[in-house]
Amino acid sequence: MAMAAVASPSKALVSPPHHASAAAASTSCDSLRLLGVGAGGARARGRRRPHGVASSSSSSAAVAARRRRPFVFSPRAVSDSKSSQTCLDPDASTSVLGIILGGGAGTRLYPLTKKRAKPAVPLGANYRLIDIPVSNCLNSNISKIYVLTQFNSASLNRHLSRAYGNNIGGYKNEGFVEVLAAQQSPDNPNWFQGTADAVRQYLWLFEEHNVMEFLILAGDHLYRMDYEKFIQAHRETDSDITVAALPMDEKRATAFGLMKIDEEGRIVEFAEKPKGEQLKAMMVDTTILGLDDVRAKEMPYIASMGIYVISKNVMLQLLREQFPGANDFGSEVIPGATNIGMRVQAYLYDGYWEDIGTIEAFYNANLGITKKPIPDFSFYDRSAPIYTQPRHLPPSKVLDADVMDSVIGEGCVIKNCKIHHSVVGLRSCISEGAIIEDSLLMGADYYETEADKLHLAEKGGIPIGIGKNSHIRRAIIDKNARIGDNVKIINVDNVQEAARETDGYFIKSGIVTVIKDALLPSGTVI
Repeated sequence: MAMAAVASPSKALVSPPHHASAAAASTSCDSLRLLGVGAGGARARGRRRPHGVASSSSSSAAVAARRRRPFVFSPRAVSDSKSSQTCLDPDASTSVLGIILGGGAGTRLYPLTKKRAKPAVPLGANYRLIDIPVSNCLNSNISKIYVLTQFNSASLNRHLSRAYGNNIGGYKNEGFVEVLAAQQSPDNPNWFQGTADAVRQYLWLFEEHNVMEFLILAGDHLYRMDYEKFIQAHRETDSDITVAALPMDEKRATAFGLMKIDEEGRIVEFAEKPKGEQLKAMMVDTTILGLDDVRAKEMPYIASMGIYVISKNVMLQLLREQFPGANDFGSEVIPGATNIGMRVQAYLYDGYWEDIGTIEAFYNANLGITKKPIPDFSFYDRSAPIYTQPRHLPPSKVLDADVMDSVIGEGCVIKNCKIHHSVVGLRSCISEGAIIEDSLLMGADYYETEADKLHLAEKGGIPIGIGKNSHIRRAIIDKNARIGDNVKIINVDNVQEAARETDGYFIKSGIVTVIKDALLPSGTVI
């Protein structure tokens, strides 16, 4: 069996995990204070922190601390670099509330969202989309997390309760990951009308938490980010709102909402998907935010990632007093805050980030993890792991199969077949003679017993999995699909768009997506 499926660890392995232990964190914070760096940075919430005046003994301790641990600090620490350290005061676990927005109905991701909310869509063989922002929060010491949703939330609820329900509270049971579904009330008979409206409807709950900032996140992005650095930048610059910004070249910039900044990184203008002269007018000097000269020339635009740190009192003021009718953060609340003179700061994130908004983006993001030698996104980063539901499945069994440049999930049974440049999800069963190319198989929610399979065979039914001698190319096979023998899913006619829901599949951007629980009889050709 030829195996070239292991993704390389990311560069984050170079630096030690910042969450190694409470004692280590405490020592690190003490060292930073001895070095004269205030825990919240040069400016924290509007007051300048005095630098420590060290005695001779503390001075020698500071020198020793400096030798032990290299330390890089810049008062302009607004870029997500691996070398910078954070020491928030108060700590993020007690002073920040994470709010993950589940998104709308996910029509562009249909049929993957037919029976589940967008954040519950499976990802990377073992995970779901919601695991990305939740893991980023936990790795950033943010343990109070709400997830807002209103569409098909049953599977999302189930996954979050199984994955995070019992193991993040700690001794004092202060941490949680909780789903808040849209609901009608005497004050508001409507469902969520947008991102800002969703937060507004639960503001009564959020304001009960004794925190300094709200961290607003999206539930359908793929990236790895240390939010502590993001929050530290917010406090250092004494901002009301800090917006995560992605550097862009001219080709990609037209598809995003762009921002213009002044020489201090403060946002002064917004433009939604500009083109032509309007696009040229949005060019900025990205060295202000920490890019080097070469990359700044390549990436002269910054796009909003839809990720925000908003001070608690500012959020209450904006949603209740200033813009009580605004429904969306990106197009209404944030530009409005800039217009009324609030300090809205840009924070540069210069790393892999993908908005999983369409079938094509979802397909490319999944297959990107098979890229060698370094995948687009790695699940192998020990300093910032991606967590998910512990399923206690057996190791995958590969019997006389040819597997290349692929990722195989847990609990799979793969018999004498060929798999190339594909992602195979958990509990997948692939029969003899099958060929899987450039495809994403999501696997199954359960195993069928031998008795189940015998009973199916007697009735002429098809078991869950991929049948004998079937050929699948450039496709997404959703969970629990039953693909018969000698089926060809290869888009013979190169169709770009087709809706064949009654036949069990859709085609979008030339990618065939087989619907969850669909049955494709033996001999079917797509």
